[in-house]
Amino acid sequence: MGKAYSIDLRQKIIDAYENDEGSMRILAKRFKVSFSFVTNLLKRYFLTGNAAPKAYGGGRKAKACWRKQDSRTH
Repeated sequence: MGKAYSIDLRQKIIDAYENDEGSMRILAKRFKVSFSFVTNLLKRYFLTGNAAPKAYGGGRKAKACWRKQDSRTH
């Protein structure tokens, strides 16, 4: 997974959209990001007022090892 886009870039996209500088598709091309990123960013911004990236949840959890210990090894 790549790094999250900067807050500065996110804010530029939001400001451009609010100033009617183009559609979401045009803004995606202008800022060289995907259309889905712009739609998800604007959706989250208008619903929550927050443009920050979501917290990274980490990778897969390790499988639990449930081997029965041999009593002779202690």
